[in-house]
Amino acid sequence: MKQNKYDDPAFFAAYGQMSRSAVGLDAAGEWPALRALLPELRGKRVLDLGCGYGWHCRYAREQQALSALGVDISESMLAKAREMTDDPAISYRRQAIEDIELDEGAYDAALSSLALHYVERFDAVCRQVYRGLAPGGSFVLSVEHPIFTSRDEQDWHYGPQGERLHWPVDGYQDESVRRTRFLGHEVVKYHRTASTYVNTLLDAGFRIDRLSEPQPTPEMLASVPEMKDETRRPIFLLIAASKSASNQ
Repeated sequence: MKQNKYDDPAFFAAYGQMSRSAVGLDAAGEWPALRALLPELRGKRVLDLGCGYGWHCRYAREQQALSALGVDISESMLAKAREMTDDPAISYRRQAIEDIELDEGAYDAALSSLALHYVERFDAVCRQVYRGLAPGGSFVLSVEHPIFTSRDEQDWHYGPQGERLHWPVDGYQDESVRRTRFLGHEVVKYHRTASTYVNTLLDAGFRIDRLSEPQPTPEMLASVPEMKDETRRPIFLLIAASKSASNQ
């Protein structure tokens, strides 16, 4: 199933009201941890899968990447990305992540931010990215943490006064579709265990370099006090992987 909620005008409008949409990477809670996992981008050819507004493509060029290609299924997202981009070294392509066919060794670094839990065939994407990376290339991705996606509800268990008692985890080993609510709409996600994310990358040929389950930074906790609950369970899983320099 190839899901394209962002071309629904109501959904896209709601997404545009999120702080990470209005402010950019600095308002994304996982960005400091994701940035720390990225390789040196100077002189690199960069691929962004599920590029959205193009924030990561523009960041790559700020870091003096040679070029950046952003891929997204949503024409609304890409229109916004093009509107915000004035750089001939950045290009955008409308395509579902599941449909990518990459030339061998065409990129030095690939990244995907909070998109791959919407993709059914993670294994096929990993194989394509591995093919598309030059030897020594890097693949850095973030997904919603499997503890977060284990249940359809994806919400806290509340007490009688509406207090957040705990985050329920159930059906963790059942790797299948989750139908949940996001921005007031039903969306489909694909729940996978943490070991499946790691082992699928390994099976595709990657080396795992680093895992991260980031918490809000002290600055975010100080400026947004309600973020304190985000320290009680992981919401993101970040993985940095690489292709051997000797693999062709």
